[in-house]
Amino acid sequence: MSVLAVALAAIALATSLVLVSHVVALRKRLAAVPQDKDVVTLLRSLDRDLDRLERVVDDVVPRLGALERQLPQTISRTGVVVYDAFGDIAGNRSRSIALLDANGDGLVISLLVGRGETLFYTKQVRARRGLEELSPEEEEAVDRAMRR
Repeated sequence: MSVLAVALAAIALATSLVLVSHVVALRKRLAAVPQDKDVVTLLRSLDRDLDRLERVVDDVVPRLGALERQLPQTISRTGVVVYDAFGDIAGNRSRSIALLDANGDGLVISLLVGRGETLFYTKQVRARRGLEELSPEEEEAVDRAMRR
């Protein structure tokens, strides 16, 4: 008899929990109805808000399309190589930095740091190849950028 009572109590508890969740959901729905019961005014207000949002979306969609068309041409791939350009004179302070788009177009910036001077070079890159001859470090920077 006690097993039956426990089973009935468990069923009653489960049923109570389901009913409580339904009551909570119903209260949330009712909270949206205005206190003065003027549902028509509420619906008109919601309709105006929806119209405004539709105009915003209509404005955003073409702008988003334009951005998506430009995305392949933005700098999205970078690669950096750190090295000693002058053979252990200044330590690993020189850098070659590749700044490329998805097509492998862009530029490589190289900073060659020595004890008394710093040299700065830029080289244009098209389709992963330098328009001028790239140093091995610059080529490595391009390779690293395109692997990302």
